[in-house]
Amino acid sequence: MSDEQKRILMRELWNIADLLRGKMNADEYKNYMLGFIFYKYLSEKQEIYVNEKLGLISETGVDYLHLNENMPDYENYLKEIEEASMKSLGFFLKPNELFNYLVIKANRGEFILEDLKNALNAIENRTFGKESEEDFIGLFEDVDLTSPKLGKSEKEKNALIVDIFKHLAKIDFDINNPKSDILGDAYEYLIGEFAAGAGKKGGEFYTPSQVSKILAQIVTLNKPEIKSIYDPTCGSGSLLIRAGNYAKIGHFYGQELNRTTYNLARMNMLLHGIHYKNFTIRQGDTLTDDKFPELKAEAIVANPPFSAKWKGKDDPTLANDERFASYSALAPKDKADYAFVTHMLYHLADDGVMAVILPHGVLFRGGAEEKIRRAIIEKFNYLDAVIGLAPNLFYGTSIPACILVFKKCRENNNILFIDASKLYEKGKNQNYLKDEHIKQIIETYKDRKEIEKFSHLASLEEIKENDFNLNIPRYVDTFEEEEPIDINEVAKEIKSLEVQEKEIDKKIAEFCKELNIETPF
Repeated sequence: MSDEQKRILMRELWNIADLLRGKMNADEYKNYMLGFIFYKYLSEKQEIYVNEKLGLISETGVDYLHLNENMPDYENYLKEIEEASMKSLGFFLKPNELFNYLVIKANRGEFILEDLKNALNAIENRTFGKESEEDFIGLFEDVDLTSPKLGKSEKEKNALIVDIFKHLAKIDFDINNPKSDILGDAYEYLIGEFAAGAGKKGGEFYTPSQVSKILAQIVTLNKPEIKSIYDPTCGSGSLLIRAGNYAKIGHFYGQELNRTTYNLARMNMLLHGIHYKNFTIRQGDTLTDDKFPELKAEAIVANPPFSAKWKGKDDPTLANDERFASYSALAPKDKADYAFVTHMLYHLADDGVMAVILPHGVLFRGGAEEKIRRAIIEKFNYLDAVIGLAPNLFYGTSIPACILVFKKCRENNNILFIDASKLYEKGKNQNYLKDEHIKQIIETYKDRKEIEKFSHLASLEEIKENDFNLNIPRYVDTFEEEEPIDINEVAKEIKSLEVQEKEIDKKIAEFCKELNIETPF
């Protein structure tokens, strides 16, 4: 993206957000902004497919946008286009349902609110009974065009939608250019901005891009192609999508509990050019309603909600569940971190790699968590690396987190500890990682290097000596010796300051005398 493209993009996105501020909170207008961007994407995708892939212009002399019922063979063209579009794209929009068609009407001062409602409904309705149904159904359910927050009357609602569409029309997403990801950049920017502004709630559906790059590179290391990748708490799907930047992924699998975020993830996959046949996103509680019971994924990435509550011992069936039964204990009811970990290990293929973001408490907490941690390390030898991150990298929490890396068929019996807690740059609202920080972490992991005060390879015996406590300072000595203090130099400095103080008092006294006022001492 050029600087000029980025400037226009950010300006228009800001203008749209400005129209909605005050009418609703950020979490609500996120749904409208992202929904409208997605609608524009589908419309342009439809136009490009018909004009270029189906060669409509060469046959009729007009592009798809201007195809109308008064033209010869209109119905036949439309029927053929719909059949081809549903098979190839998974959706279909008529010419008068396209984003650009509604913009033309809006510029003529015509009413478009009902047209927009019909278009969004049509996208979903046409997938009923089709292969793409599960990927498109309910995608626009959070874009409530009847909400009074958009305006008191239909006229007010329409005026707002027209203003939003005019700003969106100024953005060229350049989706016909395979090297361009303006649309993806806009989407990621918006998701990141809304996550930052939504506190803890926002952090649950979006992992900062710098951290997601670490996970993506770890699970794709030396693997140009991966059959399947899975995220059991996929949020907006950003971790899955990021992995696709480093390897060719056969199929993406994700599960998400929150309905709105589940819709967001499916939109995000499509917006990033992932074909509907190449991803499967499901909604449900991962721990109690596993939607992929047979899946064995070659790569797994996740950022589960930290220390979430779950049923645990209150559900007697979970103790015998294959995902949890082999680890000597169930995760505590108020801390589901290890429930997510063992769930993922169950779904990890024998040749797979798994990287998961967790709170530091999983490294040292006792009780049931200690038993599970011991089984993972001593009984199964699954833990490959522990990477400590800097504080305040994540939306909604300032606490430092860590990345745990797991492999089922490990070549090493040692565990790599990396203390990356000092690798960060201070930002306005939160800290962030620079590219050189990411590179240092990845290279250290890849080469399993021991670097003084940064990384250490710990043997199983060393882990046992520490009672399976994985707290990073036990393995990476980060103590910095302070320079010795010269008492004589300190005394000299104090005497010098006393002399300076007397000189300053003398000058203040002279000024007070000139002003005929009392001195403050």
